[in-house]
Amino acid sequence: MNRRIRRAVVAVSAALALSVAAALGLGAGRAPAPPPAPTGATVFGAASLTEVFRAMAPKNTYNFAGSDQLSFQIEQGAPADVFAAASPKYPEALYDKKIVFKPHVFATNRVVVIVPKSNPAKIRSIYDLANSGVKLVIGDANVPIGAYTRAAFKALGLNAALANVVSNEQDVKAVVAKVALGEADAGLAYITDVRPVKEKVTAIAIPAAGQPLVEYEIAVVRGAKHRAAASAFVRYLLTKPGRAALDGFGFGLPGRG
Repeated sequence: MNRRIRRAVVAVSAALALSVAAALGLGAGRAPAPPPAPTGATVFGAASLTEVFRAMAPKNTYNFAGSDQLSFQIEQGAPADVFAAASPKYPEALYDKKIVFKPHVFATNRVVVIVPKSNPAKIRSIYDLANSGVKLVIGDANVPIGAYTRAAFKALGLNAALANVVSNEQDVKAVVAKVALGEADAGLAYITDVRPVKEKVTAIAIPAAGQPLVEYEIAVVRGAKHRAAASAFVRYLLTKPGRAALDGFGFGLPGRG
């Protein structure tokens, strides 16, 4: 074999070896990059999913709001392909009406008390929310965060705190915004919503006895215009890369206890 042919054979062999190594995740000691999230779907998502969904699949079309509002819009025929809610209540209701396919639990969350960094009302625990003069902002009773808030109060014998409510908001982002701006002494939100405003608010844990079970459900809408993209996005959330993205943004994962 002459030198030129030998060099060509070596080059081809090296290229093939690199291709195989890359496919197996062996190149340069690096793991293969996770597959990107599918795009092309119109996703109606709970407000608390704003950051993680936009980071995960920025090219999807999104409508973020309270889960109750989104459910109503979909029932009225809004052009959604996917519905992701912060409570099973709304996807399950649409499933019963045959408006969406069977929903799946894909994430969990935790409710916390949030206060401004300055903490003018000197809130140290959820029990302080019943103190006289505290200005409290919570979610409306029909919004998941509002329902979870009231469940926490009931479990802890803190219904008296409702007398301090100065505003009932339509989604969790509005609760967080008012506390971050110092327009309220405290609020209740998901732990995942603290990260974007961590320089402005402090989170206070709720005792286990009062921590509600927060589950997120997702479903493909039966009338989805982009059915394939919608189904692919839902499947992605249930795979290892999707779960890793959710975990990275502070969401719990179903099945981890």
